[in-house]
This record gives sequence, structure tokens and C-alpha cells, in this order.
Amino acid sequence: MPDTKTPTELTSQYTAQVVADLERNAKEQERIGGEMEALQEQLNALRHDHAVLTNLHQALGATTAPVETGPEPTAATSVPRQKTPGKSAEGKRARTRKADSAKATTPRTSAAGKPAAEAASAQPTLIELIRRYLTEQREPRSAAEVSTALGQTHPERRIQTNVVRTTLENLVAKSHAHRAKQGTSVFYTAVDAEEPSPGTEQPAKAEAKVEAEAKTDGA
Repeated sequence: MPDTKTPTELTSQYTAQVVADLERNAKEQERIGGEMEALQEQLNALRHDHAVLTNLHQALGATTAPVETGPEPTAATSVPRQKTPGKSAEGKRARTRKADSAKATTPRTSAAGKPAAEAASAQPTLIELIRRYLTEQREPRSAAEVSTALGQTHPERRIQTNVVRTTLENLVAKSHAHRAKQGTSVFYTAVDAEEPSPGTEQPAKAEAKVEAEAKTDGA
């Protein structure tokens, strides 16, 4: 006789199967969730790197290369067809009107593009903003203080502290700023462009000194 299972045994078997499926489902969710978190972290890191590189590009004073426009279309030459004099004259007048309208449109388009290009070039670079800010300060400033001040006055620039610190170090390397360390903090000050370097004299003073010595020797 075939084996028969009671309802209780069938229920227990189905329950065990459902429990096993739930465990597999939970493990699969955990695995996929971990992969999604890792991918999200990679995406956040890439976005952060993109922002840093963008600010570095601005800090170096690079300007976007102008987009080259394609060559102007040349008028296609066509073999004249045998038409009546009236139709030929009308065709010539139509082509002349099209050529005149194309010539009139080109100057207007180029003139409209000039204000946008001039506005983009007139925007100061991050280096100029930092040097201007340090020149206006009477006390040393840290990179965080410079970043905060510029971020408040230029919120559209999205200025970051690490980019400001890199720019300040570049200014120090080029002798355009002074760097002073107080404990674990680093402060920066502007270099006075009009202040003569130690051991050197201004040209006018040096020339006056030479003339005075020459007169003394002559006497």
C-alpha cells in the first residue's frame, strides 16, 4: 500500500520549506544590499573627486577653450537648366535674397556671443580671490577661514577648504604669500607687492647713490 501522509506531516513539511526559502531570501537581500552600499560609496567618492578636480581647474586659472564652430556652408553650384527667361530671373533674385539674409544673420550671431564670452573671462579666478582677500586682511588667516569667507561672498563658486589650502601652498611656493605655523595650525598672509626685498634698493635710490659718489670723487 502506498504511504500516505497526514495533514500534520504535510503542514510541517511546507513550514520547513517556507522557513528555508525565507532564510535564502534574507541572505540574498543582505548580499545585494551590501553590494549597493559599496557601489554608493564608490559613486560618492567619484562625485567628491569630480568636485575637487573642478575647483582645482578653477584654482589654476584655466579657461575653457572656445568651442569651434563648423565651416560656413558654401553655396552649391548647379548646372543651369534650360528655362524661360522669366523663371531664371526669379530664381536668381531668390538666391540673392537668401545670401543677403545669411550675411546679415552671421554678424548678429557673433555679436550676441561676445557678451557671454566677455562675462566669462571677466570672472576672477580662485587665485585672484584668495590674493585679494589676504591683501585686505591685517592678521594671518588659516585655509578654513579663507574658505569660509570666500564661500560667503561667492556662494556660486562652491569653494572647498582643501582646494583653498592647495592654492595657498602654490602662492607660498611662488613667493606670493607667507606661511606661518603656530602649533598644529597653519596661517597665511599676503606679500606686499610694493615692499622691496631685503638687500636690494629701488632703481631711483641706487641711481642717486651712484651720482652722489661720482660727484664726491670728482671733487
